[in-house]
Amino acid sequence: MSAPTSPRLDVDHTLETARIVVCCGAGGVGKTTTAAALALRAAERGRRVVVLTIDPARRLAQSMGLSELDNTPRPVVGVQGTGRLDAMMLDMKSTFDELVVEHAEPGKADAILTNPFYQALSSSFAGTQEYMAMEKLSQLQATGDYDLVVVDTPPTRSALDFLDAPQHLTTFLDGRLVRVLLAPAKAGGKAYLKVVTAGLSVFTSVLTRIIGADVLKDLSQFVAALETMFGGFRERAQATYDLLKAPGTAFVVVAAPERDALREAAYFVERLATEQMPLAGLVVNRVHRSGAASLSVERSLAAAQQLPEGSLASSVLLLHADRLALAGREARLQERFSRAHPDVPVVQVEAKPGDVHDLDGLRSVGDDLAGALPLAPEGLAAEAG
Repeated sequence: MSAPTSPRLDVDHTLETARIVVCCGAGGVGKTTTAAALALRAAERGRRVVVLTIDPARRLAQSMGLSELDNTPRPVVGVQGTGRLDAMMLDMKSTFDELVVEHAEPGKADAILTNPFYQALSSSFAGTQEYMAMEKLSQLQATGDYDLVVVDTPPTRSALDFLDAPQHLTTFLDGRLVRVLLAPAKAGGKAYLKVVTAGLSVFTSVLTRIIGADVLKDLSQFVAALETMFGGFRERAQATYDLLKAPGTAFVVVAAPERDALREAAYFVERLATEQMPLAGLVVNRVHRSGAASLSVERSLAAAQQLPEGSLASSVLLLHADRLALAGREARLQERFSRAHPDVPVVQVEAKPGDVHDLDGLRSVGDDLAGALPLAPEGLAAEAG
């Protein structure tokens, strides 16, 4: 059976036409480096670009020569050409604070920001990071300052949790707990524990025994203050979700040529298809090649056995055999992915001798992404390994 031929991912076309590029993938596959390389290449081809990382590992700052990243876009020095590149890292709480100040009713912003329940919610509530990532993406895109926003998502399957943010938010805001907490505040004054139904009264009395009347009052007042923003939350979450599905957005799945990483990549591809999100293609990072692929593993091993053990020529042949065997295993794993997903465009990035830590390294990755590295040579996967 012949090896499947995947369509090639045209990275330069994607960078020229997209307004948003979202990089997603498992941890440890070079996703942050890929996002940075894409952003740099787009900037050096004349576009105004900002790259937003949600990954707290801070590798993005190091690769771009920045001492640190925060919630404000910072210019990257050393970009060639007429474009521009800024970089930033999502600060979940700062983004939430900005949202409250901008959208709360007059006089209620301070009450929300200083409430202990808000401080806990904005720092650690499940789903807050994903929702704030959507908010920041929407803000950056709406400023008009950038032609392209590149998003580097968290290094786990939660990288796609932001696709569920509108639904999770609506479920929370429409939930019974929120309605119960609003009832005491709406009653007002000393009647803050009075509720409108017997069922809610029982529920509130249980809460009161658990957390205390004063704490319940604070919590209900916080929810009441935040209620004025609920409609806006829903609308903006849905608008950003719609933006991610619209023309001009491209999802790039990143993987290493390893079994687990490609399995995760398949999950991302299938989830994006289910959500009808626009998939640009797959980047396979750290691919191993040999400059003498015509010299098979078997021939290399046989030749090495004819030479003195430990000699330079023998060592080179054994190293070549190991590398070619590794390349063959990687090619077979990629073939398996391509058979399952024959329509997904693919591009490969060759394994580098060291970590990418500067703009020159990112440019080299960008060259591979643009197609300088051919796809797996015919017959490579059939080599022994």
